[in-house]
Amino acid sequence: MTIFCDIDNTICKTEGNDYKNAVPVQENIDKINKFYDKGDFIIYWTARGTTSGKDWRTITENQLIEWGCRYNSLRMKKPSYDMFIDDKSKRIEEL
Repeated sequence: MTIFCDIDNTICKTEGNDYKNAVPVQENIDKINKFYDKGDFIIYWTARGTTSGKDWRTITENQLIEWGCRYNSLRMKKPSYDMFIDDKSKRIEEL
């Protein structure tokens, strides 16, 4: 499977746009790592910087490494939205 996973308020708690001080949620990271360990292709996709234009890639990559996230790809520039409706979507709490 190819799995896209959000970062902020999914695998970490983030207050507003305070990405530098995001706090990892190990239980949720472990859930995603299990998919990676089974051979699934994990893509972390974040809207960090989409609206502001600031490049958060290096900080985000360093956080994923520090938090022990296993993944295949990191994509930036996820669209900014209030709701995403899709037939294949799941909330982290459903995993």
